[in-house]
Amino acid sequence: MLKKFLSTFVILLILGLSLTQVGNGIAEEYFPTTLGSYWVYKDQEGNELTRRAVEGKEIEGETYNRFSYESDAEDAVKYPYHFHASLYRIDEGSVTFLARDEIEKTIKARLTKEMETFTEATEKVVNNHATADVPSISFDINYNVAVEAEDFFFLLPTTTNPYEKWHTTRIEAKVRMKYDIQGGPTGFQDAGDIPAILFDFYIVEIGNILSTETVETPAGTFEDCLKIEYRTATTMQVSPPDQHATSEPPGESVTTLWLAPNVGIVKFHQGTEDIFLETIPDPELQSAATVKTLELTNYEIKTTESGSDETK
Repeated sequence: MLKKFLSTFVILLILGLSLTQVGNGIAEEYFPTTLGSYWVYKDQEGNELTRRAVEGKEIEGETYNRFSYESDAEDAVKYPYHFHASLYRIDEGSVTFLARDEIEKTIKARLTKEMETFTEATEKVVNNHATADVPSISFDINYNVAVEAEDFFFLLPTTTNPYEKWHTTRIEAKVRMKYDIQGGPTGFQDAGDIPAILFDFYIVEIGNILSTETVETPAGTFEDCLKIEYRTATTMQVSPPDQHATSEPPGESVTTLWLAPNVGIVKFHQGTEDIFLETIPDPELQSAATVKTLELTNYEIKTTESGSDETK
């Protein structure tokens, strides 16, 4: 037993020293910034996304490095802010993306899609109550989605210990919904008196370095990759509270990034549950997890404006 304990202790000590060294040099190790460097990724649907290191930008006295993106996908918002943010800086404390717009677009797109699903499914349920006397029902759900996020997304502390956790960002999303049902049967004749319902979601995301490991991608095999997990924790308040009685919590997301030394992100995986639909225990509205993946297919890291360090 003592021998096993000592072996485990040695492994954790080595991992701890390794991650600490990586953290101290993370600016050079994991985020090449030379202009002209590029990375090409492919998602699970076969769409390509190209990220390029381009000229930086100064905002309110702060200088930010910048990425540009080109995508085959019809809707680029499908790529989450963990992967698709443009402006970032590296300082003594962290690798930080100025990502408020990207975060708000991502969460708003998710909730809007859920509300469209909810509206369509609810309309079918209402119309199924139509009778010979009331052959049609005038039904609609008016809703509005508003999202407010912090300015920054903290991708990674530049000095960290293994398994250390940190807040990456905080998000508040509000969904205001109002039923409009007219001409329905008895069960719906008072629907016009239903007050507007406000759903208030508060999302806190936590980052965590899980380990270092070897990752295989179409662009090659990368050793000593940092495996970083980002996990959300969501609370919900409903007003009036009696309009949405449920014991089901909102859905969450788990995002994993693999960052290779001297290359950057080589792999992305995200599983997301429905935020709003997950709270509705109705078989007609079964929520489903969505999985997104991206893998590096080729890249070029520049060391000077005219030369390159590595091309795949």
